[in-house]
Amino acid sequence: MLLAREKLADGGPVARAFDDSDLPGEDGACAPGGGPTIKNVLTVDLEDWPIAVIGPDQGISDRVVANTRRCLEILQSCGVRATFFVLTKVATRFGKLIREVHAAGHEIASHGHGHELLTRLSPARFEADVRRSIDILTGLVGERPIGYRAPAFSIVSSTRWAGPILADLGFVYDSSIFPIRHRRYGIVGTPRRIHRWGECPLIECPPATARLMGRNLPVAGGGYFRLLPGTIARAAIRRINREGMPAVLYVHPYELDTHGVRAHRRAGVPVGIGRQVTQAMFRRRMERRLRRLLKRFEYVTMGELVRTWHEGHAGPSCAALMPGPR
Repeated sequence: MLLAREKLADGGPVARAFDDSDLPGEDGACAPGGGPTIKNVLTVDLEDWPIAVIGPDQGISDRVVANTRRCLEILQSCGVRATFFVLTKVATRFGKLIREVHAAGHEIASHGHGHELLTRLSPARFEADVRRSIDILTGLVGERPIGYRAPAFSIVSSTRWAGPILADLGFVYDSSIFPIRHRRYGIVGTPRRIHRWGECPLIECPPATARLMGRNLPVAGGGYFRLLPGTIARAAIRRINREGMPAVLYVHPYELDTHGVRAHRRAGVPVGIGRQVTQAMFRRRMERRLRRLLKRFEYVTMGELVRTWHEGHAGPSCAALMPGPR
């Protein structure tokens, strides 16, 4: 992992760079010049661990139901509405679960259907996968999704053909491009801020990164949340907010499942010892850390954030085309 090389121990350069002493207090972060509090976005990649980590040939287990319901309980207790990027292989087996998420006031967006990386798909197969997800989600909740996130953030330089396809399918925004250098994902040099694609009208909402020593470092969620000290993650989010940017964060329900990796292995999922250790590491602290993040900052759904961005960049007439909050 990228940040593992940055000496995260106390006193290391990253710890000093994200020292809280020059940042606002723990109760959110103000915009530059003392403006309104910046509102961040929590996104949830609603998928099951085996298909997300081992591969698209894996089935969907019922652990995803309990994990997602636990996530919903945490969000409700903290008064936060999130955006759920739903993998529709989960939705086809557990449609009631998706309706529960929607009924709780959360935004339903698409994570595609089969969790196949775009780097392994042709444009035609990608379009078919996404169309299938649209039909399933629309049928379940009665609303067409306006947002998309690629499996494993796999919109990279070689798969930018996906953007115009998503726009043609009616998507308003995407949240797939990490502006970092990584062996599996990311496009170096893309903006850290919300921006419009050059090839199409699609709006990109990049996962959160902090700028440090000339590099963009990922702090958005997933394994980064588990491995980074909590004080550094929160300080990084406040620093992003001080730049006038919302932080787009993400979690997976399975990260709340402290015994999940071992249980999947016992059920026959091919998990090596090394992967079991790294994937299960620090899961016990995820719920506590998530609750703290939810209480320390303010949040809106991605759809609401994009609507606000429209109003500031395209005027009210264009913003009127965006769906309003539910």
